[in-house]
Amino acid sequence: MQEIPKEHVIRRMQVENPWWAEPHLVASSVDALRPRAYLRLFLRLVEQPDVRRAVLLMGPRRVGKTVLIHHAIRELLASGVPPRQICYLSVDHPLYNGCMLEALLDYYAEAAQIDYRREKCFIFFDEIQYLRGWEVQLKILVDAVTPSHFVASGSAAPALRMKSQESGVGRFTDFLLPPLTFSEYISLLGVPVPIHGEDENGWGIPVNIEELNAHFVKYLNFGGYPEVALSPAIQDDPARFIKSDIIDKVLLRDLPSLYGIQDIQELNHLFTTLAYNTAQEVSLDKLSKSSGVAKNTVKRYIEYLEAAFLLRTVHRIDRGGKRFQRANFFKVYLTNPSIRSALFSAVGSDDQEMGHLAETGIFAQWFHSPQQLHYARWDDGEVDIVCLENTTHIPDWAIEVKWSDLPLNDTRLLDNVITFHHKSKLKRTVVVTTRTMSGTKIKDGVTIEFVPAAVYCYTVGDNILTSRLDREGQAQTRVAPPQ
Repeated sequence: MQEIPKEHVIRRMQVENPWWAEPHLVASSVDALRPRAYLRLFLRLVEQPDVRRAVLLMGPRRVGKTVLIHHAIRELLASGVPPRQICYLSVDHPLYNGCMLEALLDYYAEAAQIDYRREKCFIFFDEIQYLRGWEVQLKILVDAVTPSHFVASGSAAPALRMKSQESGVGRFTDFLLPPLTFSEYISLLGVPVPIHGEDENGWGIPVNIEELNAHFVKYLNFGGYPEVALSPAIQDDPARFIKSDIIDKVLLRDLPSLYGIQDIQELNHLFTTLAYNTAQEVSLDKLSKSSGVAKNTVKRYIEYLEAAFLLRTVHRIDRGGKRFQRANFFKVYLTNPSIRSALFSAVGSDDQEMGHLAETGIFAQWFHSPQQLHYARWDDGEVDIVCLENTTHIPDWAIEVKWSDLPLNDTRLLDNVITFHHKSKLKRTVVVTTRTMSGTKIKDGVTIEFVPAAVYCYTVGDNILTSRLDREGQAQTRVAPPQ
């Protein structure tokens, strides 16, 4: 049996690293794409001096990890890093099959005529989860090759996170790239900023609320993945791209291989059920009875789906803001609302499902922050999203998500948030989202702000990223005006 010639491997590396040759540029197909706002955050970790750690770039499939790497490479080139001191390797390529990381770097040294052990190089391993034992090999490189900076990425997020925690403690820095925020989606489209200034409460003022809502509905159906957001052809058949290329690969390949799941059909049925009921309350008992699967198995499946960044569970509190000792009921949110349209069908602005999808989209903005969110429910009322303070666990702010202007005129629809505000001694003003209208009302001594859901989604997503970009991390994300 013939071995793959070294010359073929080196030739492949030269193809993957076009900047080694004149005119020292990344591929035009990548260069033409707008960078995500996360680029600045990512670059800080990649470039950080005097820190002997590898950056582990994680995230769901097709959210733009490889493009983010190439945009980072473009920035490194622009900052004056010699082109041959930057190396990108797609570890899943067949030519690299079976190669150890150190062997790949030796090929790189020969191909680029560089000494990565003595010179400061930036080395990117893409899709690293396909290499068995990568975590041990990468840790050894971090310890042994002190001048160079290492970055590894992969789509099998559960595997990366598990291996990082097991073997990379003190040597790996995790960096999560979530699906697009609404503000990022607008930016990628290249359309004019739909928000102009702020109102007296600090919320963005829409230039045209109907136009903004049209973008919002499209974002909920197609906007979580950059490739889908920019391709009308994919939007015509999102199931072919999102379901086949993303969801099925996670359910059929990533999770079974990592956790030894035997009944793939069982897992797929559970995920489909939860996706259809996004933003709604479910229970282990009901899920177990409806599926015929033991409760402990259902619980494990949900943990796997969370680890794969497909969904997020949110726990319940009572109207006084207290947690329940037994978590019998919980809400489930898709991490990316456009998954629902790929599995079933696109949702229109007047469809009944729009309320739950809008809530899912708003909740998705908060995946970009460390806030621990809950929902409140009692016998005759509910508040959709409640944030507890990290130290005291006392309710700090609350949002009631509506895709309707009725609550602004019918105060009876606000009884639930009034009750929660009084019982929990909520510190901030309650926010209620609407479809098109803004305003402020006071009922029973409680001030309630009304903000269009699209405005809220855009403002919060933009502010979360802005606060993360603040070097000191001290910027305050606005969810309600300070009291």
